[in-house]
Amino acid sequence: MQEKYLLVRSEQELAKYYSKSEIVEFLGKNLEQFRDPVDQIELAIDYAFSEAEGKGGFVILQEIEGTLTGVVVMNETGMSGYIPDNILVYVATDSASAPLGAGANLLKRAIDEANGDIALHVEYHNSAKKLYEKLGFVSKYAEMRYVKNPGKSK
Repeated sequence: MQEKYLLVRSEQELAKYYSKSEIVEFLGKNLEQFRDPVDQIELAIDYAFSEAEGKGGFVILQEIEGTLTGVVVMNETGMSGYIPDNILVYVATDSASAPLGAGANLLKRAIDEANGDIALHVEYHNSAKKLYEKLGFVSKYAEMRYVKNPGKSK
């Protein structure tokens, strides 16, 4: 099986392959218990495609035999130095159609494409944490959040 990767930097470029709603739906389904609301997934993709100063990023689509099997959304932070240059917002593979190792290959491609350091948020009980560590990610901080308006965020 030949894996194919499509690096996408704009919504117009994405439209050559899939609609944004198809990518949002793919992520919503395949992120499973770690999924965000659909509107937040869409905002992360919009941010990746933004041409505004300090924004941007990319989406990588992984296909195997013409079937979408994985998606990465990487956002640039615009804050190099004290905050990593990029944040890996979403990575998901379709376990029904992606072979073992497809997620690691997708992550390696995203790491190669990113300019600068990369941060990601992963819950301690997420089984993907071991893969991230194997690829060189280290736990630098425990993230803490103060939710000022509990009804507005998760």
